[in-house]
Amino acid sequence: MSITENPRIAGQKLATNSVGVSHIVFFVVAAAAPMAAVVGATPPAFAFGNIGVPGAFILVGLLYLIFASGFTAMAKHVSSAGGFYAYISKGLGRPSGVAGAFLALATYFAIQVGIYAQVGVFTHAALAPLGIALPWWCWSLLVLAAVLWCGQRHIVFSGRLLGICMIAELLILTLFAVGVVLTGGAEGLTTAGLRPSDVFASGIGVTLIFVVSSFIGFEATAIFGEEAANPDRTIPRATVAAVLIITVFYAFVSWAVIQYYGAAAVPAKANESLEGFYISAIAGVLGTWSTAAVNILLLTSLFACLLSFHNTLNRYFYALGRDGLLWSRLAAVHPASASPYVAGRFQALLVAVVLMAFTISGSDPYAVVYAWTIAFAGIGILAVQILVSISIYAFFRVDRRGFPATRVIVAPVIAGIALVAAFLQVSFNLSLLTGSDSLIVQAFPWCVLAIGAAGAALALHIRRTNPSLYERMDTTFAKTGTDA
Repeated sequence: MSITENPRIAGQKLATNSVGVSHIVFFVVAAAAPMAAVVGATPPAFAFGNIGVPGAFILVGLLYLIFASGFTAMAKHVSSAGGFYAYISKGLGRPSGVAGAFLALATYFAIQVGIYAQVGVFTHAALAPLGIALPWWCWSLLVLAAVLWCGQRHIVFSGRLLGICMIAELLILTLFAVGVVLTGGAEGLTTAGLRPSDVFASGIGVTLIFVVSSFIGFEATAIFGEEAANPDRTIPRATVAAVLIITVFYAFVSWAVIQYYGAAAVPAKANESLEGFYISAIAGVLGTWSTAAVNILLLTSLFACLLSFHNTLNRYFYALGRDGLLWSRLAAVHPASASPYVAGRFQALLVAVVLMAFTISGSDPYAVVYAWTIAFAGIGILAVQILVSISIYAFFRVDRRGFPATRVIVAPVIAGIALVAAFLQVSFNLSLLTGSDSLIVQAFPWCVLAIGAAGAALALHIRRTNPSLYERMDTTFAKTGTDA
């Protein structure tokens, strides 16, 4: 039964006017997982010999600010829990929109699975010395249950919880970076890591994977449009604020660790201990007390990241269920918390099934589950963002709707070209990232294209077999009070 046949579900809505700029920024930055991204993700890039990580953050941040220029302009004409799904459909039509939705679902689901495996490994490592030696997958499932419980609450609850986690992470990393500046570093303060020759040195493809992955969750600024207070102002402000925070903060902290060790010593130090690369530096600046704090905040960072993606994916399932593209019950909203609770339970069950499948197959939780899913997610999100850039250009090409051409024509073209280049760089460096020459890994770019094609094929099938449902999809993408 589609929701067009189920008015009880169709009449249910998410909580409007519930979140403001700060809440949405928390969701985006929490998804970027400051502690996990800095402490856990950037050391491999340094280990490959590329010290241009800080400059890469600035470069990619500028790219996403250009992307955001057209993205936020289009936000005035789209306000839907479907996020990029709605944006792509608005500019390129429903088949492309469903293709983007399938890709986004696959991307966010993959990154969730990888991070659940990662948090299971880290929790096992932290508690095993205390005599609590549960296998990694037990911890993963316990965290999954906690995330599900939080996700069933009102959206404001998640926003506040993410804010607390994010502030704690940012505080200790800021203390470290400021401490390096005050002490002068190993060789004095230099521009190492920011110079173009550092950024575009060997290993740039691998560096881009980790840097681009830090911006996954960018879509949360739009996906909560239906729940935002004054979305015309909230979404643009939250988007710019989130991108600036991620860019400046990550660039500053990664630059500071280069100063702490000295540019020449960074690759060797990273290869010596990926896990201890930042922890040792932070302890060297702030004292040994910080080691325990970093380990705790690393786990809370991963939890906050998972909660953010859980809420984002819930709203994708909600939007697709509401449009009749998936099971209609996914569009059910809890009467008390106004959360898409059925979508949350459904996707949590899927995550549990996949994690157990990896466990039964004997896959290494870090070298296979985490590395492979993060690599796939990096390619997937770039593909979705490429479609969004093309969609923005197509939407404003004939009628700029009062916006300057530089914002809605030039900016999407520049962003689209840069994103295609990043997609190719990441695709060509999959073996380095995953440490595997598996044919499955090499097929990731083709898998992404196949998933998008399957989404488009489904939309065309619906157009042929259920024209009324196909036509009704436009009402989801249209924003009340504006043109459709």
